[in-house]
Amino acid sequence: MNSMQTLFFAQENSDGAITEQVSDATQEAVQSVTNWWESDLAREWLLTKPLLILITVLIASVAHWALRRLIDRLAESKFTKVKERLTNRKHAPDATEHDYDPMAQTQAKRRQSRIRTLAAVSKSAVAIFIWVMAGLSILSTIGVNIAPLIASAGVVGVALGFGAQSLVKDFLSGIFMLIEDQYGVGDTIDVGEDIVGDVEDISLRITTIRDVDGTLWYIRNGEILRVGNFSDRYAIARLQIPVGLRNDPEKTQKVLLDSAKEAAKSPEIKDFILSEPELNGVSDFNADSLSYRISVTTLPGQQWAVQRFMNGHILADMQANGITVPYPNGIGIVTGKEEA
Repeated sequence: MNSMQTLFFAQENSDGAITEQVSDATQEAVQSVTNWWESDLAREWLLTKPLLILITVLIASVAHWALRRLIDRLAESKFTKVKERLTNRKHAPDATEHDYDPMAQTQAKRRQSRIRTLAAVSKSAVAIFIWVMAGLSILSTIGVNIAPLIASAGVVGVALGFGAQSLVKDFLSGIFMLIEDQYGVGDTIDVGEDIVGDVEDISLRITTIRDVDGTLWYIRNGEILRVGNFSDRYAIARLQIPVGLRNDPEKTQKVLLDSAKEAAKSPEIKDFILSEPELNGVSDFNADSLSYRISVTTLPGQQWAVQRFMNGHILADMQANGITVPYPNGIGIVTGKEEA
């Protein structure tokens, strides 16, 4: 019985020692946490730095919002001025037809489109600048040395010169394209490689074009070496009218010109016409036919609609006045009634 009591008391003393050790370890841990919590380092990482980061984000957000609003207001102001200029010209006491002609309205829409494009690009540039600066400020706040990052800008520039030439070329081409107003959203352009269509979007790096088949083309600005703009100022609809050799030239020219002038007054296309049709005479003289050319100045982008309408109208008038085409039944089809 004495040995059992001795074993019991030994075990009790051992448990007490372990409990005391655990208690001491707990107190040390609590003391360490308390000391860290009361230290300057804890206040810096739990209060000062998060607060500075929050302030930086708030300032960047407010600056971004304010500059976007400023750009929108400037763009809206430009829109209003363009509209007021057109309205004042139209209602001025000495206003003439030229003051409010369709071309002026088309050019006004083009200026508005350019302002909208510049506003979108400006907002993108502002966002990039503000948040890059905010990111650098946050890195500096958490203790990252940003001096090497800034100093490495020269090295990055050299790297860009070798490894990102195409990217830099795209951005520079986009900047000059916007400054020179080569084309804008809504314009119909030809950029080569059989790509012709309407501009849907413009950025500093890419121009997006929708062609007549509905295909959406993404073209890097640096790859655009030439641009044909069908929507700038005015366009010309050119009609080539083939007739048989046995037709009276004077009668033929009169019928063609009168028909073109009459078509130009039709409600379907009269708003697209900027000047009366002109007969340029015989543009092609072949062994079996003559080809007369008619030119009409139209609003930009409307030359094809005018051309399609006039072709149908002139053909009907030619048939009504007995003006024959070289092969009325088709090439190679002979009925014995065709002209030689």
